[in-house]
Amino acid sequence: MLKTTVTFFLVLLSYNVSMAQRPQEKTQNKNIEILSTKPKLVVGIVVDQMRYDYLTRFESKFGAGGFMRMINQGFNCKNNHFNYVPTYTGPGHASVYTGTTPKYHGIIGNNWYDKAIKKRVYCAGDDAYKSVGTSATSGQMSPHRMKTTTFTDENRLFTQMRGKTIGIAIKDRGAVLPAGHTANAAYWFHGKEEGNWISSTFYMNELPKWVKDFNAKKSVSKYLTQWHTLYDINTYTESGSDLNTFEGGFKGKETATFPYQLDVLKDKNGGYDLLKATAYGNNLTTDFALAALKGEQLGQGEDTDVLALSYSSTDYVGHNFGVNSKEIQDTYLRLDKELERLFNALDAHVGKGNYTVFLTADHAAIDVPAYLQSVNIPAGYLNNGKTRKQFEAFMETTFKDSDLIENISNNQIFLNREKIKTLGLKLTEVQNAIVNELITYDHIDKVYTATTMRSTQFNTGIEAMLQKGFNQKRSGDILIVPDPAFISYHKTGSTHGSGLNYDTHVPLLFYGKGIKHGQTLQKTDITDIAPTMSALLGISFPNGSIGKPLEFVLD
Repeated sequence: MLKTTVTFFLVLLSYNVSMAQRPQEKTQNKNIEILSTKPKLVVGIVVDQMRYDYLTRFESKFGAGGFMRMINQGFNCKNNHFNYVPTYTGPGHASVYTGTTPKYHGIIGNNWYDKAIKKRVYCAGDDAYKSVGTSATSGQMSPHRMKTTTFTDENRLFTQMRGKTIGIAIKDRGAVLPAGHTANAAYWFHGKEEGNWISSTFYMNELPKWVKDFNAKKSVSKYLTQWHTLYDINTYTESGSDLNTFEGGFKGKETATFPYQLDVLKDKNGGYDLLKATAYGNNLTTDFALAALKGEQLGQGEDTDVLALSYSSTDYVGHNFGVNSKEIQDTYLRLDKELERLFNALDAHVGKGNYTVFLTADHAAIDVPAYLQSVNIPAGYLNNGKTRKQFEAFMETTFKDSDLIENISNNQIFLNREKIKTLGLKLTEVQNAIVNELITYDHIDKVYTATTMRSTQFNTGIEAMLQKGFNQKRSGDILIVPDPAFISYHKTGSTHGSGLNYDTHVPLLFYGKGIKHGQTLQKTDITDIAPTMSALLGISFPNGSIGKPLEFVLD
């Protein structure tokens, strides 16, 4: 009897121990499964100056393997916006990757007036470093003016610097800012008479062999050919007429119409820089990205790598020809093919299901105001010369001194605070007097002081967007908001910079490992991208991030 009882007890104990271990084993397996969901490679794609409606306008002409692959197999955030002003390239790229706005990351423009050193500075410029790959100064760049980390930085920190980050764009700022402070490398295109991809001593002292080999092939020359439409131009019914008065064009060609003989136009349009302003600049970018994929062996290690890729030529084409041009439509139809080429290479090199891609833009753009006027939509151009003359007369009459203004740029006025103090004036009174004056001028919609931006909390509207773009140490004393669709620009081509929907509404597509299939009209902000990617990778959010992870996107 005793033997039977002991045997039963041992069996029961063994069963309980076994059952107690099973949940633990299941948890361990679950943890392993969670860890394995991390992609081997994240590819961030920023399409410079891409409006959201390009996805819907040109949808019928897209193939299945580019934009539509991301839409049909990934997640489409249809109501994605920038949540600050100004909507420029430098701030846009910084905000996508930092998850915050110029208020915190400090990139308040492409260029801005530095109040400390009393001169204009460039967002990525850095004289402390030298060019690599050219003797020109175009390589003297670094991200030192960006004050916060990117999710690419956080991934590097998390992986003990094992996960690579490579930034690539035709524009230096499109490569440098997304790649962050800890990048292995950032590369951009130096055109002129060289046509090479270059870098900065911030990253390296010498170009890697694969970059030297790429440059040595001079494959860029093959794109100095005829730029014709990808399909029959008569089928481009989603854009305006090819011959119109709203487009700029190239020097040496009488009309801004297809086709463009680029080898003939090259010498009068900056040499190889001409390619930047054509659809072929995107082909060149893809070529170099694919070389980087192999040369850097991205997505082949145990830790997640990041390729920060920006397509810049869409912006150059938009500025030149406008958002309703045949040229912009052809550029996006060709970009669709480039995305397909990129995705096919990722499938082959990294493997289907092993990488994650997001695609967005650094800003959108306005329809050419002259065109809007022609169809009776309120729009126009600011007469800055007249406004400045009127304003200087006001300053002289009111304060008996026109030297109180240090700089006017980016819709901001920078006051000479030392002079104001010397004259015994109160800063707030000078600021308020200027606001009351400027608001009476034609096509000025709103004017705010820096004091208002610092002391009043705005939660909605353009005021909240201004506040998120206002950096107390770097921004001006007066912030000016023109009327909707009134711009400071020449009368051909499109531009950007405002807080209105034509500048803020941009695509946001996610695709690949860890991403659900679906779509939403729920409003998302550009600052949500970085924390979403951080959540996917299980890493810290960028240190200044104000965005939220988009849980409905993640699988």
